[in-house]
Amino acid sequence: MSLIDDTLEQIQAVDPALLAEAQVVLDNKTKPPGSLGRLEEFARRYVAIIADSENPDLELLGTKVVYTFAADHGVVEEGISLYPKEVTQQMVLNFLNGGAGVNVLARHVGAEVRVVDIGVDYYFGMVPGLVVRKVARGTANLAQGPAMTREQAVAALEVGIELAAQAKKTGVTMLGTGEMGIGNTTPSSAIIAAISGKTVREVTHRGTGINDAALENKIRVIEQGLAVNKPDPKDPIDVLAKVGGLEIAGIAGLILGAAANRIPVVVDGFISTAGALIASELNPHVKDYMFAAHESVEIGHSFMLQHIGLKPILDLQLRLGEGTGAALAMGLIEAGVKIYKEMATFAEAGVASE
Repeated sequence: MSLIDDTLEQIQAVDPALLAEAQVVLDNKTKPPGSLGRLEEFARRYVAIIADSENPDLELLGTKVVYTFAADHGVVEEGISLYPKEVTQQMVLNFLNGGAGVNVLARHVGAEVRVVDIGVDYYFGMVPGLVVRKVARGTANLAQGPAMTREQAVAALEVGIELAAQAKKTGVTMLGTGEMGIGNTTPSSAIIAAISGKTVREVTHRGTGINDAALENKIRVIEQGLAVNKPDPKDPIDVLAKVGGLEIAGIAGLILGAAANRIPVVVDGFISTAGALIASELNPHVKDYMFAAHESVEIGHSFMLQHIGLKPILDLQLRLGEGTGAALAMGLIEAGVKIYKEMATFAEAGVASE
């Protein structure tokens, strides 16, 4: 059995009884039932995800890690981005130096950022802190043919699965997804169009801030890529290989691995959710383990969230990626769990509950 098949087999729906038990605990806290709104939802879901009958005293909160996957895209040669692809490698070094937006926000919430070179078209050498799991030096131009071979897509999925398994072994209790890859809103739009049947125009936006003419070109390129490659919407790996990206595949694998290992995973914005969409198409139960960090201004993002069945935590008009939204949302999820852990019950506080 392959690693992907084995992982998919391990993923089970979160037991509704565990969710109900967690809500009973919350309802006994010194507050009116439901009065902490979605914080209670976050706590209930988090506790049910990590529930382990063999270890009921499991520490609820531990290490939080955002995995930022980096890769390049051959479709950049079609002029679909405001920036050259060299920015991908430059931003990887910025992440490693702690100077990017995700680094700042991760520090704010006490999370660690781990940067993964899964497909950058650059040789970094021995750079301290960089997780080198390069599957290829970027994808091919999806407008001219498949972005990847199926074997490359599978290999990139397996990288994410393996990283999630390693995280579990080292005591990580919450994962976040992030990415860096110039041009990666183009494959993300292609993925949601292929899977949902929405028109390319309905799901394609300005990415890094392209003008009207460039947006029209981007739409044309995606339409051409879908026509040339004919991805099969019933085969998520076919969609991923033909019009996806290596970092998107890594994110999809990380989410699958998180679900298999019962780790809550906070999904960042548009590109990360493209990975989440692939993961949920491979096994619908992964939805139970995902928290949608926010709703991006990228117009295709809302369609992705609706298709998966996720409700975003934040709406801050973010469109940076990197894992910035995931880091912010981790703080709110953790706040809910601390309510569950630390808030007094009516009995403990000597407060009448009726």
